[in-house]
Amino acid sequence: MDIENLIQHVQRDTEVTADPLSETADWLYEGNYTSLNKFHQPGWQVVLWAIAYSLIIVVSVTGNVTVIWIILAHRRMRTVTNYFIVNLAFSDVSMATFNTLFNFVYALHNDWYFGLGYCRFQNFFPITAMFSSIYSMAAISVDRYMAIIHPLKPRLSSTSTKGVIGLIWTIAVLLAFPQCYYSVTQLYYPRTVCMVDWPDDYGGKHQLSYQYTVIGLIYLLPLLVMLVTYSMVGRSLWGAHIPGEATDHYHNQITAKRKVVKMMIVVVTTFALCWLPYHIYFILGTFNAEIYKKWYIQQVYLAIFWLAMSSTMYNPIIYCCLNQRFRAGFRHAFAWCPFVKVSEEDKMELQHTHTFRATMTQSHRKEVSIKTNNTITINRDTAD
Repeated sequence: MDIENLIQHVQRDTEVTADPLSETADWLYEGNYTSLNKFHQPGWQVVLWAIAYSLIIVVSVTGNVTVIWIILAHRRMRTVTNYFIVNLAFSDVSMATFNTLFNFVYALHNDWYFGLGYCRFQNFFPITAMFSSIYSMAAISVDRYMAIIHPLKPRLSSTSTKGVIGLIWTIAVLLAFPQCYYSVTQLYYPRTVCMVDWPDDYGGKHQLSYQYTVIGLIYLLPLLVMLVTYSMVGRSLWGAHIPGEATDHYHNQITAKRKVVKMMIVVVTTFALCWLPYHIYFILGTFNAEIYKKWYIQQVYLAIFWLAMSSTMYNPIIYCCLNQRFRAGFRHAFAWCPFVKVSEEDKMELQHTHTFRATMTQSHRKEVSIKTNNTITINRDTAD
């Protein structure tokens, strides 16, 4: 679903040459034939794109590894929601590490340097990681829905949460397997291409059915689930009336839950916007393959692919900006920087069982149920 799609479209539709990535001028120069690559870029463009893609890798790896450390190193952060955030962060850092760099090099030179084994992995892993990412978000939305709309029903335990994460990865591997199975490397002298050699050729029934299934399962379906769940959660949290006699603890719980939901809505929206042009690009190509022969298509693809890959670096920034505990965690992680100061408040955010901002009595530690005309029910579960 990456640069190999572009390559195969050009292979199928360019009639001027057997080489899918060049218009061959066949100049006889000192006894040697010279093949001109129509996707050749000047050095300054290569440098700019290299800086842009390097930014993704550095920010994504640093940010997501820090998020994983914050959650796993602090017992208070080990909640159901945060376990799914760990899985999301792992998927994002894996995508940035194993996919972004290699796909960028391939897109720059249209030459696959990394062999058949990594060609198979390259076509397999992006779908796996993206499936894991978006279904981790969907699982968080369902968990928030259960915690806020049905607070008295049993929640996922730590063991059950790990089981759900394992199931997500299992389905992701099965979904991505055809891309791996049909991956081949093919020599178009002097370059080698990595491609998916579908049984009925590119653009046939097998390839189109698979591509539309993947888009539906790793984009449209989970976004629909999250739209429904967060709409219902938002209606409950923002649309219901808070009684005037409610305690400070009740108000703190409502505020905390709102902040978590707001943070996750921003995460989901960012993901959807980053990947939308990417999916539109390949859908349009199935209806009009001529766009893959335009002189500007490589720059368009590099921009669209950059936007899609950039989704892996935004989440840590969002967590840090919108969640006080994650912000405290980032300060702890980067306390070695001279301009980062860790306050007493930051220490208490991660170490204390109950936040210092809410003074809780013994009665408040028990389950609180306050019913109004809109039936708001708040239980002991505080925002993760």
